[in-house]
Amino acid sequence: MTPTVILSINIAAIAVMLFCLASVYRLRANIPGGVVGKQWGYLTSLVTLFTLGYFVTPFFTSLPADVISLMVALIFFFGAVYVLITVRLIYRIIEETTR
Repeated sequence: MTPTVILSINIAAIAVMLFCLASVYRLRANIPGGVVGKQWGYLTSLVTLFTLGYFVTPFFTSLPADVISLMVALIFFFGAVYVLITVRLIYRIIEETTR
């Protein structure tokens, strides 16, 4: 792939993450406290972390291989944590609405 295509994909991904980040913060005002609010706070932190990480992606080609490997491992780890929190949050919402 050409560097221009890669950069275009990175810019598109950053734009999507900025939209997600804005959505997370906009929805935050409507989230009740308690367990759901706490979980939403974790999700907000992770979306913020991922958004910041996306700003680094255009520079991946200039980073050493070891740094890239570490970043990919961290992305996988925090992605797994994000999925875990999301599933638990959805479970709790379903649990509360079926009571």
